[in-house]
Amino acid sequence: MVSLLQSRAPLWLRGLERIYKASVVPAAKGKSQRLYQTNVASAHEVHESTSGKMEEGNPVEEGGETYHPLYPNHIPTSAFQKALLTVGSAFMSLYDPYRHDMVAVLGETTGPLVLQSLRDRMRNDPEGNQILQERPRIQMSTLEVQNLHKLPDGTFGREYIRFLDDNKVSPDTRMPVKFVDNEELAYVIQRYREVHDLMHTLLGMPTNMLGEVVVKWFEAIQTGLPMCILGAAFGPLRLNSKKLQILTTELLPWVVHCGRNSRCVLNIYYEKRWDQRLESLREELGITLPPTLNK
Repeated sequence: MVSLLQSRAPLWLRGLERIYKASVVPAAKGKSQRLYQTNVASAHEVHESTSGKMEEGNPVEEGGETYHPLYPNHIPTSAFQKALLTVGSAFMSLYDPYRHDMVAVLGETTGPLVLQSLRDRMRNDPEGNQILQERPRIQMSTLEVQNLHKLPDGTFGREYIRFLDDNKVSPDTRMPVKFVDNEELAYVIQRYREVHDLMHTLLGMPTNMLGEVVVKWFEAIQTGLPMCILGAAFGPLRLNSKKLQILTTELLPWVVHCGRNSRCVLNIYYEKRWDQRLESLREELGITLPPTLNK
């Protein structure tokens, strides 16, 4: 599907993508260069490349020089290369919202100042600061899937694993961070990516285009990340008239209220909340039940 969409993209978009590929890839060395991909990564590839802690970037020797990545997969880029990445990924993300690799790049190149603010909010919250110190990862290898399946219906962990099963999605498909030039901020945006499916569970939203737009509105208000704002603003353009009416009259007022009044979702140590009732966690966060979806 991705290759088909790419083949139908306008020539100027495909040309722009080739240009920034050529500009950025030479900047990578050693392990980072081998791991760099512009297509959507498979679950196995992402899991293998991100299974270690983000601060464990190993020095690589190449051509008589020693390269010290800030974290695994880190690719250093100049200001010009970041600008090129931003323009290219923005156009490709708007043209095809399912190009998750382009959405990921856009988030990394446009969010440094916002990431600093999110990092500070986590530092100033006891639970958020614990997350920054311990660096938990949400991956299939850390979820203890069998235990989550055994939890009672209505618990957060059981409803989350049900969401993954029903929608055939996996946290392992989240792209590893590459272009953020600060190890701690790289973890913040990686954490944001890995809790995305948890937001679907908390908000009760499906993975169709309408559900994704609603979640992006919530994330935009919660985080202020430019890529979330972009998705919230332009995502509705891909909805049909019926879904657009549901969004504007029912879901948008609700999700804006939730986003403004909820506790910062990055400050929740979700891995310690699996056995908490979903209703209780929603109440703690300040998230109300969504309006009825007329499919």
